[in-house]
Amino acid sequence: MIVLWFSEAPVSSGRVWEDTMKITDLGRLEGPVVLWGGALGNLSALLALRDVTRDEGIAGANILFTGDLAGYCAEGEVCADMVRRLGWRGIAGNIEKQLADGGADCGCGFAAGSVCDTLSVKWWAHTNATLSTASRYWFAGLPDLAVFEHADRRYAVIHGGVTDVSRFLWPVSRQPEFAEEIGAIEAEVGPVDGVVAGHCGFGFQRVVAGRRWINAGVIGMPPNNGVPGGQYVRLDPKGAHIRRLSYDPAPSVAAMRRAGLTQGYDDALTTGRWPSEEILPGEMRRKVMAK
Repeated sequence: MIVLWFSEAPVSSGRVWEDTMKITDLGRLEGPVVLWGGALGNLSALLALRDVTRDEGIAGANILFTGDLAGYCAEGEVCADMVRRLGWRGIAGNIEKQLADGGADCGCGFAAGSVCDTLSVKWWAHTNATLSTASRYWFAGLPDLAVFEHADRRYAVIHGGVTDVSRFLWPVSRQPEFAEEIGAIEAEVGPVDGVVAGHCGFGFQRVVAGRRWINAGVIGMPPNNGVPGGQYVRLDPKGAHIRRLSYDPAPSVAAMRRAGLTQGYDDALTTGRWPSEEILPGEMRRKVMAK
């Protein structure tokens, strides 16, 4: 069953994910749009993005997120509360869904028993224990998919995929994989000119059957390239532009260490390197990414 939502009001229950897809139409957006995702509980990154958008005069209604506001870092509740108060709009990622639904794990799509799966246990426990009821309720009301129009183009916003919210589509994934998701999106909302996604942690663009696939990257973790900072996208009439987000990670690193989150993601904020690359396709591991 598909439910079409034109409001961001919370639903009455957080346990809705198995049976329904919530779709919201954000209408026509004028002026530059900022597309971002994956704060991952990193308040330093989120504050930096807030400052950038304020300095550039981006309207709050034009700042759209692709999910995973909480996660690896220690300040998930603060990040969720801040985004909600700012009035920024977006969709639920797997982390929001799991937190709203009382999930036992992050639902990130990691292989069982993998390093990433093992490392997730502690940060998930911290995130789950520190998130407020108000944030869970807000997460439960977030749509799964959003559409908007900008500069005579129509875009859909998703997390990983429509067929699977935690599907990993990488810069090197095959064209048919993107085409499958575009087909699933268009079956729900009709034709689109572009798709805005998140989840995988890398900002990139692909063109598939005339549609532009734009991954906005994440702000809360570096893209495993040895450089601290995150990524986001600025959308204007000329197209989508992947931007680097620079910030001092020290406060968020300190918060992680106070919380006992020292599995390697704390170091990643300063080294720019993930604690494990096993989830990456072979051609994206360090020998290629370290250019």
